[in-house]
Amino acid sequence: MANETQASSYYQATANRNISTQALGGDVAADVVVIGAGYTGLSAALELAKAGFKVVVLEAQTVGFGASGRNGGQICTGFSPGQSRLEAQLSKADAKRCFDMAEESKRLIETRIAEHEIDCDLTWGYLHCIPKPHQFSDLQKWAAEYEALGYGGNTLLTKAELEGKLGTAIYHGALRESHAGHLHPLNYCLGLAAAALQAGVEIFEHSAVIDVDTGPSPKARTANGTVSAKFMVIAGNAYLGRLVKPLYGRIMPVGSYIVATEPLGENRAKSLIANNEAVANTNFIVDYFRRSADHRLLFGGRASYSTMEPANLAEYMQPRMTAVFPQLKDVKVDFAWGGFIAITSNRLPDCGRLSPTVYYAHGYSGQGVALSGLYGKLLAEAIRGQAERFDLFAKIKHFPFPGGALRTPLLVAAMTYYRIRDVLS
Repeated sequence: MANETQASSYYQATANRNISTQALGGDVAADVVVIGAGYTGLSAALELAKAGFKVVVLEAQTVGFGASGRNGGQICTGFSPGQSRLEAQLSKADAKRCFDMAEESKRLIETRIAEHEIDCDLTWGYLHCIPKPHQFSDLQKWAAEYEALGYGGNTLLTKAELEGKLGTAIYHGALRESHAGHLHPLNYCLGLAAAALQAGVEIFEHSAVIDVDTGPSPKARTANGTVSAKFMVIAGNAYLGRLVKPLYGRIMPVGSYIVATEPLGENRAKSLIANNEAVANTNFIVDYFRRSADHRLLFGGRASYSTMEPANLAEYMQPRMTAVFPQLKDVKVDFAWGGFIAITSNRLPDCGRLSPTVYYAHGYSGQGVALSGLYGKLLAEAIRGQAERFDLFAKIKHFPFPGGALRTPLLVAAMTYYRIRDVLS
């Protein structure tokens, strides 16, 4: 399994808040019980508490233990498969509404950071880099699609122009977004938790839910207590496991890995990424990287469907990093960690109701830093009786992943196919 501690995480080592709450003990009543103290659950809890609801959050480990505290920190635009996948299921007008809400998710991040004084190194600017020359036409189509959606501030960069921004020659051009970027994901999550606590939310850490009643009167049971509520929000994402049987096959946990170098010094860090953008290549199995506030390089990728973490993550990831930046072969890796993100079969987030009182959202497919906060807000809107926006996303159809003994082998085979495709494209 991917590393289930954060002892080697750069984010844990540089956390600037200490959120520590007790475990649930005894029976508690609430208006809403939320399962999971990541971005989705905390976002929903914060919105509901501000509206006067009594909210209890149950977290199996600690705040931000899952993907919300482990991810690459990259704030992306839209949805992983692009607009065409949305337009295949919704009208073009409704697909545009979905894109506009995805853009709202970025503004929501900015608003919450400002309102709650969350120190999380928010930085705007994003480079999508192509590994092969012929892919420049794909960037042109991508830029044209953004223009048609009214999303401006994007620039196409030639290979020569890109080499003036990155300290590598392996890419052949890029699309630069000025309205996507990066942040310190765990500090952002801890900031949301602090805001939720201040708003009156009760958060119980080390309170794994072992059984749920998803009927008209929802109930969540832990080893040491229960929470009875009028509504339930299920926000466990890749860490939900088999707790809620109807949701098990709808998402797949995917391992993703990140390393952080030793501090490089400001000048050397700038020589790698001159303007401090977030960077990713355009392969199906992406490499992504960025600078940290203390002048390290954070380099991630190498997604795995097997759920088996390599024995030595630093040795596993370092060749990927030095293939992009050969000048870092002498650099020490200080931190290496992994965790799960959740994907859906069509790479669009999955949300809906299990009953009139039980809501869920998960499966952000690599774009959860922004989208999970939006979906948390939409969950809160729906519980408050304003479900139009939530219901638009709930209309999207999702096919379950194959189950049983073939589930993981089939996806490992699929990953091998996409690795070959990336090489040969």
